[in-house]
Amino acid sequence: MRKLTLALFFAVYICSVAVHSRIRQKRAWIIDSFNIEEENPGPFPYLLGTIELDKKYIVNFGLHGSGVDKEPKEVLKIDQKNGQIWVHKKVDYETFQLLKLTFEATNVSNNKVDTRLGVEVRILDINDHAPVFSPPHYQATVDESTAQGQVVATMNVTDKDDSQTPNGTFSFNIISVTPKTDNVEFFLEPTGASITGIFFRGCLDYEKANTYTIVVEAKDHGDKVQLSSTSTVTMNIIDKNNHLPEITGQTGPGRVKERESGVEVLRVQVADKDSPGSQAWKAKYTIHGDKETYFKIETDPKTNEGVITVLKAMDYEEQTSRNVSISVANEVPYFSCEITGRPAKRLWDVKTFNEGPGKSLPGFPKLYPVSIAVEDVNDPPEFVPPVRKVGIMENTKLGTHLCTLEAKDPDKTFSSKFHFTKGDDVDNWITVDPETGEVFTAKVLDRESPLLKNSSYSVILYVVDNGEPPMTGTGTLIIQVGDLNDNLPILEVNTLGMCLSDEATMTNITAVDLDLPPYSSPFTYELLGDVKGKWSIDPTRGTTVHLVKENTVYSGVHELQIKVSDNQGLSLTQNLSVTVCDCTSTPNCHLRRSSGAQVGSTAVSIMIFAFLLLLAILLMAFLISCKHEKKMIMTDDEPGWRLLKSNTETLGTDCKVPAKITQLESIQAIKAKPNLISTHDGISKQEVIQQNHQQDYYDSTFPKEQLLRRSLQRNLFQLQAPGEELGDYEPHCYAYEGEPMIDPQLDAISLPENDFNPNVLTNLDWQFNKLASICRPDLML
Repeated sequence: MRKLTLALFFAVYICSVAVHSRIRQKRAWIIDSFNIEEENPGPFPYLLGTIELDKKYIVNFGLHGSGVDKEPKEVLKIDQKNGQIWVHKKVDYETFQLLKLTFEATNVSNNKVDTRLGVEVRILDINDHAPVFSPPHYQATVDESTAQGQVVATMNVTDKDDSQTPNGTFSFNIISVTPKTDNVEFFLEPTGASITGIFFRGCLDYEKANTYTIVVEAKDHGDKVQLSSTSTVTMNIIDKNNHLPEITGQTGPGRVKERESGVEVLRVQVADKDSPGSQAWKAKYTIHGDKETYFKIETDPKTNEGVITVLKAMDYEEQTSRNVSISVANEVPYFSCEITGRPAKRLWDVKTFNEGPGKSLPGFPKLYPVSIAVEDVNDPPEFVPPVRKVGIMENTKLGTHLCTLEAKDPDKTFSSKFHFTKGDDVDNWITVDPETGEVFTAKVLDRESPLLKNSSYSVILYVVDNGEPPMTGTGTLIIQVGDLNDNLPILEVNTLGMCLSDEATMTNITAVDLDLPPYSSPFTYELLGDVKGKWSIDPTRGTTVHLVKENTVYSGVHELQIKVSDNQGLSLTQNLSVTVCDCTSTPNCHLRRSSGAQVGSTAVSIMIFAFLLLLAILLMAFLISCKHEKKMIMTDDEPGWRLLKSNTETLGTDCKVPAKITQLESIQAIKAKPNLISTHDGISKQEVIQQNHQQDYYDSTFPKEQLLRRSLQRNLFQLQAPGEELGDYEPHCYAYEGEPMIDPQLDAISLPENDFNPNVLTNLDWQFNKLASICRPDLML
């Protein structure tokens, strides 16, 4: 333990005190220096020193500050009578290096501070702390291929003692290295104020040692005692490729059947001294001399063997064996390090090699020859040619000879006898003789069949040999069918619409023919019948021509006959229906025709509708003020036709059906059930039978009036539904004038204009003459 000196330095302050109106000068004093050791064990208290004061009056001494009433408290105390300073406990230099205090002298006579001094107590260090490694243990990894002279680990050390003294300075030393090998030597070099690095000289070798344990000591430079500590460094070596792989042999059949692919034929074994499972140990194989790429080689990840697999099928007739070569390398580049000398200097003499792009070891890689034998098997026969095309005209008679199939067997050692059979023949067009291979038509061929593509029909054929097992070859027969003029030209559409106009107008018409040129277009068009001055075609030849309508053609439906001839003169006469209506630029006559038929496209429909409307109005006017009286209702759900009396008035109309209407319904019911006759609404059986005969005569004489009467009867009975008064409904708009009527609730009835019978007008009442003259003035003349 080194003895430390405690020095007390006093600065003298001159103070002035007025006593009895005069100024008094204070005197200065000086204290001797004392030595004290850090962590002095005592015994306590011990005298540090005495403050002596040249005085003529009595004073009390006092001491304040660090070490007294501030941290570290109660270290120092002063005797207030004689000025002695005593030390009561230890002081740690690493915690407090300097104590600042204030000394005071107080005059006892007036209790005033006569003197105040500043005091500094300096604590001197001793060597009480050893150097400490941070962290206490180190883990480091280094590649086997790392060159000598490079730092492989760094260590950090701290010492709490004063770094300006020998107690706080230290040095490093390697205590031990385990295991001890002759290929490497570790040494230390400082890399900072408190940091040292571990370096090595020589060549690392994973196979000699994959882990080194290095014990490093740090010792300070204390005068009386040197303190030290140690740390352990675990150095892990990562294996790299410093051993070349070597092929040692092969296993497997070494042969493959012809036409076989995707099968393993051979395994190549390799030896490598590098660490199993590492990239330096994993093998990477290459095949040489396989230009056609018949094989591939892959590494088995478990055994590191090279597995040779057939990629592409081989033919025994071409080659009975394949000879290739195999080379092997590792996944990471090869390196080598060899010690050539151990001079007494920082680094040794070594010889190194590192494989890289364009840089390889002489004589490497080594080639290992491999031979794969090909075994002969029964090959399937082959069609000659594989795809055969034959031509034939359509409509040729059934059983026509198309061709004779030919096949060959590529085998040299197996039988070549085989037979033919048919495969995919969608429409069963052909038959095949299995022995001779002759092909015949099985039906009359049609070039316009939807099964043809570009006038060609394909059939799949098979040829089978008699080997064990039998082998099958596949071929294709393409039948190209020639065209004949066996189809007539027809119009694409046979209904057209055109607008009324003061000038001649035209529309396009087009014909199609399933035949190919020259048996189809261009077509020749010709209108038949009385069309002069009304209709014409311009031009008359082509695929699409113009149908010209003159301004003399009136509105309505016009049925035209048109003759269309193909390029060879084969023709067909067809009907063309043209509807002419009052429209603008876009003809919509077919819509107008459908909607117009609903509201009376002909005079007959208009007059029938008007007749029904007038009759309904007259009957409603007759019944509008009548009170409905409940009558006996005749039911037919029980035998005997019993009459039920009902006197309860229900909701509904106050009108009643006239007697004649009721009688008419009774007649209809009796006609339906002639065996069940009873009186109804005051009509006797005889009257009913008589009226029945009259009704039958009337119905047979006037069938149209019969239909109108029945319709009117149904409508009148429907008007008597409870809760619905006559005329109590909102009007509904079905169409606007001049627009097509497309309401789906109304059925379109198309009546041609020339089917109206003018004699109908003679049976109508005089009220309809005005309506008829408006609708058909040409028939009123």
